[in-house]
Amino acid sequence: MKHLISVVALMAMCLSLPVLAQYERNKAMPVEKVLFGQVLSVRDISREELVEDQNHGWKVFGGALIGGAIGNQFGGGSGRVAATILGSIIGGKVSADHNPQYQSRTIRLVEIMVETEQDGQFMVVQDFDPAMVFHQDDLVRMVYLQGGIVRLDKQM
Repeated sequence: MKHLISVVALMAMCLSLPVLAQYERNKAMPVEKVLFGQVLSVRDISREELVEDQNHGWKVFGGALIGGAIGNQFGGGSGRVAATILGSIIGGKVSADHNPQYQSRTIRLVEIMVETEQDGQFMVVQDFDPAMVFHQDDLVRMVYLQGGIVRLDKQM
């Protein structure tokens, strides 16, 4: 019984570890070129997508373990075995119902039309940043990074 409790506690700790972000914010990248311009138009774009929960199987397994541990407390002999199996099935089912396999995530983008001083008009689509909201007639700079990445921010 002590072994089962320690296994359940270990699984709970593993499931609560934070997921590492794929995007590194504080990474220096060489700049290829910078253009300055003015915002002609701004359009918010949002898209909702379904994302598969990578830990869904582990959550169901943990629910089955906890249910089995609870079921093991009841009955004796073959009744205890039946209660343990039934507890595992119920625990797995309850965990699966409360932790959907797919979750919806909203992605917010902003589409900005910019007219530069010498090079004409450009359309930039980038992640929405609430700390940097663009409006028509804002003065901006387009920063070209290696790998074809373009970021737009306000002129200082």
